Amino acid sequence: MNAFWQQFTLTHIPLQNWRSGSYLHRSVVGILRSWRQSSLLMQWADEIAAVLLSLVFVLAPFVSSTLIGLLLAACGGFWLLITLTDLRDQPKLTPVHLLVLLYWGIATVATALSPVKTAAFVGWTKLTLYLLLFALTARVLRSPRIRSWMIAIYLHIALIVSVYGLRQWFFGATALATWVDPESPLSKTTRVYSYLGNPNLLAGYLLPAIALSAMAIFAWRGWIPKALALTMFLVNTICLVLTFSRGGWIGLLALVVTLLVLLVYWLSIQLPPFWRKWSLPILLAGMLGVLILAMLFVEPVRDRVLSIFAGRGDSSNNFRINVWLAVIEMIRDRPILGIGPGNTAFNRIYPLYQQPRYTALSAYSVPLEIAVETGFIGLFCFLWLVIVLFSQGLTQLHRLRQQNNREGFWLIAAIAIVVGMLAHGTVDTVWYRPEVSTLWWFTVALITSYLHAPATEPTQTNLATVTQ
Repeated sequence: MNAFWQQFTLTHIPLQNWRSGSYLHRSVVGILRSWRQSSLLMQWADEIAAVLLSLVFVLAPFVSSTLIGLLLAACGGFWLLITLTDLRDQPKLTPVHLLVLLYWGIATVATALSPVKTAAFVGWTKLTLYLLLFALTARVLRSPRIRSWMIAIYLHIALIVSVYGLRQWFFGATALATWVDPESPLSKTTRVYSYLGNPNLLAGYLLPAIALSAMAIFAWRGWIPKALALTMFLVNTICLVLTFSRGGWIGLLALVVTLLVLLVYWLSIQLPPFWRKWSLPILLAGMLGVLILAMLFVEPVRDRVLSIFAGRGDSSNNFRINVWLAVIEMIRDRPILGIGPGNTAFNRIYPLYQQPRYTALSAYSVPLEIAVETGFIGLFCFLWLVIVLFSQGLTQLHRLRQQNNREGFWLIAAIAIVVGMLAHGTVDTVWYRPEVSTLWWFTVALITSYLHAPATEPTQTNLATVTQ
């Protein structure tokens, strides 16, 4: 059984042998290395890549999707350039890379066989840009210095977004769409959306910030950076709660539980026997107590939580159920490879299945969206990718824990983000918006960056070093 699991999670796949024996790898990778040796600019390739990636995360909450797409194209072009001019003889492929490539191949075939090929090609192009972002990010994040820099950049931008969200709560904000049942007691409650224009989208954007800021409390050195990290964690968490996004709350709960479990595992070596055994139950019981008190004494929270279990009695629930039923019919008609990737293809096919008055731009569920776009083959590949992410991530976490390496805190955050975003994605598809999709692939790249890492990495990850 153990041997099967290691094969399934690609634990011992001989990637080095493949690289040395692959004609494609030998004939493409590094083909322009002689030019790079004489180029002063390309001596700073990783730093330039980090700047391009930072621009994506700095601008994503504030600019149009078109501009984000242009930045993603620039990142993809630069990844191609540094691949063609590569000088370093070190492993760059990981099991995660192989599964991402496999998923892209499945999406490519689904596009070629789509009943709406032109529309599916638009979605395929977007997916390709995101995967190129992953490839470039996974490369540069192998440097702990760049990793810390990019995490700090995102956390500072998320803090700005959250502060503006809190301002909307105190001073009011006009609802830009019907986000709650007009007959609900919450119909007059402000749901903050900050610069993103949608509270559900804001919740998805803030989930990674909550996990990373929580771990920054432990990873950053010095009281001032730790105080800043604690401030970020509190502000981001409060802002997400004030979105009143039920999917966001589900994601937050899954994320926090995962953080607690992994953090107790990480610290258990240093804990006395009593706390090693009881710290996790005490923390989980305390969190449950806070949730119960919030439901008992905070009426908006109680109403919003109870609406999750209202079934068709809640208009939002009823809408999603009707969309899901239509999407399931779409999957039944094309179960193997789906209709092709992207919301453009979805919008061409969905009207043929939709129930009257229930128009939709997506499946409102990531697993259903993947199944309808790339069929059960694509869904299986995606689930395989997630399993490998967890398996490889936990293996690397164990390695860093044995070394007492502070870089492990970022890995804890990344694993928790994957859990939280998956939980949120079961009932929503904000995942496919650029502001959130870029963060998903950043998180996948963050976990991937720890694979084949040097045995002794630098451990300094304080804010002062990052901002120098």
